[in-house]
Amino acid sequence: MSRVFAALAVLSAAAAPLAAQPAATPANAAVAKVQWMSEAMANNILKSAEQMPEEKYSYRPTPEVRTFGEIVGHVAGAQNMICAVALGEQPPAEDAVEKSATTKAALVEALKASITYCAKAYAQSDAATQQPVDMFGMKTTRFGALVLNATHNGEHYGNLVTYLRINGMVPPSSQQGGM
Repeated sequence: MSRVFAALAVLSAAAAPLAAQPAATPANAAVAKVQWMSEAMANNILKSAEQMPEEKYSYRPTPEVRTFGEIVGHVAGAQNMICAVALGEQPPAEDAVEKSATTKAALVEALKASITYCAKAYAQSDAATQQPVDMFGMKTTRFGALVLNATHNGEHYGNLVTYLRINGMVPPSSQQGGM
């Protein structure tokens, strides 16, 4: 639950830039703000995955951490799991993508599919997202799951930024027109 509270704090701190985003309908104003952050991070992750050469997908800065490709697979799998919970559906295993997709093409495709799947979860009304759910053995709401997804995306985009920079690349958010 502390992750959800931390996520809410992060989103609150980002309120000024979020306020500049297009107005949402009253039925989904709260969800739309979290959706914007989640989509921005997911799109930066996707651009990072497309930018990194396939031969660098096995790059890891230290033996204790995931490779670039493993992070991409982890994000895709986590999005599938978290957004399934947010939709009230049976979640797949979080590590399903990370264990099954091993090439850049397969990982990018799985990431795109997870982004599309999560769009359904963020299409819910604010009222629908107040339904209770269990996540990681804790009680939260569908909205809490959506906040966790957005926060998780931001966390791992930060990892990918570091991997890109170490390999002499400019991350998508620092490129012309990036978020």
